[in-house]
Amino acid sequence: MSIAISAVASRAGAALAVLGLLAGCAGGAVPAASSAGASSPAAPTESKTLTVVTHDSFALSDELKKEFAASTGYTVNYVQPGDGGALVNQLILSKDSPLGDVVYGIDNTFAGRAIAEGVVTPYTPAALPASAAALKADDSGRLTAVDFGDVCVNADTLWFAAKKLAPPATFDDLVKPEYKDLLVVENPASSSPGLAWLTATVGAKGDPGYLDYWRALKNNGVKVVKGWTEAYSAEFSGSSGKGSRPLVVSYSTSPAFEVPKGAKESNTTGLLQTCFRQVEYAGVIAGAQNEVGARKFIDFLLTAKVQADIPGQMYMYPADTSVELPKDWQRFAPLADQPFGVGADVIAAKRDTWIRDWTATVIG
Repeated sequence: MSIAISAVASRAGAALAVLGLLAGCAGGAVPAASSAGASSPAAPTESKTLTVVTHDSFALSDELKKEFAASTGYTVNYVQPGDGGALVNQLILSKDSPLGDVVYGIDNTFAGRAIAEGVVTPYTPAALPASAAALKADDSGRLTAVDFGDVCVNADTLWFAAKKLAPPATFDDLVKPEYKDLLVVENPASSSPGLAWLTATVGAKGDPGYLDYWRALKNNGVKVVKGWTEAYSAEFSGSSGKGSRPLVVSYSTSPAFEVPKGAKESNTTGLLQTCFRQVEYAGVIAGAQNEVGARKFIDFLLTAKVQADIPGQMYMYPADTSVELPKDWQRFAPLADQPFGVGADVIAAKRDTWIRDWTATVIG
């Protein structure tokens, strides 16, 4: 899990760039100019090995991984350089010597940065579901939506019941004295859920009002950690880590995975008035040694089997909304009716400023 976005061509090269984009969106390769000044399509690269680069919350059933490898004949390696933010940073730092062939886990808060830096190339699957197409990052065709979910604060309901304290419900509740030292969040500079929730505070409090809100959170003892795994699995009291903090930034779907065997209630709940709608994408990495395999893997992620596997493995809703959801998701993993949104163009233009100013305000 657990959420960044063109190149400037000369007038002589503009037409060629447009042709390249159109060819890429159709699933073809970007044409290269010949010595005579004409253009001809270059065959997409292919090798016997496929390297898939993902964030550290990526998970699919072993059976599906084996099925993909068997059907393609590739030796498939999975590389996980960190959370979603770290993933994009590593793709940019290594773009002259790419980490792999295909990437999964770039979200809509980092998509603009990945596209602007040229780390992914155009490809649109032929069998792209309409619901996935509606979640597109932009019109470049460089990223394909695979899943989505709401990033929001989760509460350990057992902890609050034991303390005879009602859980908070809103952003304003989180800065009240009774919730001091209870919240753990992810650093937006390194974490896609962290950046998603920072963006939610911008949507809720405005810019620069979000900074005043974060000052209030800091004064109320908010704890900042690097990424989702540390926040949820180590610091949060309501999951396996049994940490000390009963409030954590996670997903509205997380409570579905905190229902004890045989129980009818989850041990946690999502605060649906604190949410941001996150979309996660896959793309062909620029300079891929196995571009053919990269395209096949993106197609694979959109198959009904994989889309149905995503909720149980990665706590996210499948981009193909025709896929049947797990039992009890409507009860334990609802989406927010009105998540706080910020336009993709605004995120792309302001993301770095938000992170810089947040860091100066909260980290110092």
